[in-house]
Amino acid sequence: MAMVASRAGVSGQTVSRVVNDSPRVDPATRQRVEAAMAELGYRPHRAARALRTGRSHTIGLVVTTLATVGNSRMLQATAEAAAERGYALTLVTAGDSVAEAFERLAEQEVDGAIVLNEASALLPAADRPAGLRLVVVDASTAAGLTVVHSDHVGGAAAATAHLLSLGHENVHHLAGPAGSFAAAERERGWRDTLVEAGLEAPEVVRGDWSAEAGYAAGGSLAAASAVFCANDQMALGLLRALAESGRRVPEDVSVVGFDDVPDAANYRPPLTTIRQDFATLAHRAVGLLVADIEGRAEESASAVVVPTLLVDRSSTR
Repeated sequence: MAMVASRAGVSGQTVSRVVNDSPRVDPATRQRVEAAMAELGYRPHRAARALRTGRSHTIGLVVTTLATVGNSRMLQATAEAAAERGYALTLVTAGDSVAEAFERLAEQEVDGAIVLNEASALLPAADRPAGLRLVVVDASTAAGLTVVHSDHVGGAAAATAHLLSLGHENVHHLAGPAGSFAAAERERGWRDTLVEAGLEAPEVVRGDWSAEAGYAAGGSLAAASAVFCANDQMALGLLRALAESGRRVPEDVSVVGFDDVPDAANYRPPLTTIRQDFATLAHRAVGLLVADIEGRAEESASAVVVPTLLVDRSSTR
């Protein structure tokens, strides 16, 4: 740091302010210091910074699985959002116990943690570690946690309304697993839209988010003219099952997914779906957590809902 200060012609304190992204640095001075850091190959020493500030500048990410595309995309987006704020990310899988995941995070002395999706269902109050700042992606605000989630209800309602607007007399639903907040919200949006249209909701077919579950549901949904799937992976499996049974999409049955995974436009046919903004979800979750860690209460919030968008492709008619 002293070498950087000498090269830039500033004090060591000014270099420290630049490293810690303090707003109390003139832009021209900041540019000169950053140029000196680049020339000298300077990198802040994370362990030394932790000793000085009492913070590790590391946040944890708790998941149950990375097998779903949604969780994988959230991992990537969260890592990028954390890096933009000068924080490292450490990943732990919860398995059947979030408490054990938190124990592993405590050993790594993280400053806070983000809990993804189904892991939130394994987060009873008794398992919340004292003093660890938390933000949960996809959970009920009734638990008293800081929550960020997509507008699952609005997205499901848009998908169902789209199918009804095409003239389908009813819409079947291939739902996510019981106990999942996101699955329950999407089911609620679908059901409420049918009730508002004066229709009786058909019996739900339930899957586990996987393409295999969508394929297995093909028999139960073979007679449907319109199906709203709770995610794109299950929709992919359903498309295969329908094709093998001789049912054409969209001529005989219309299918809508949820997520808009990168390959959704390359399904056969290209999949109409509800787009989740994973980048915004991650940025808001990381932003709220870092604001809490750094004591910037003006950025705090108890719940943030990120809008979704209907993407109309060729799997509906």
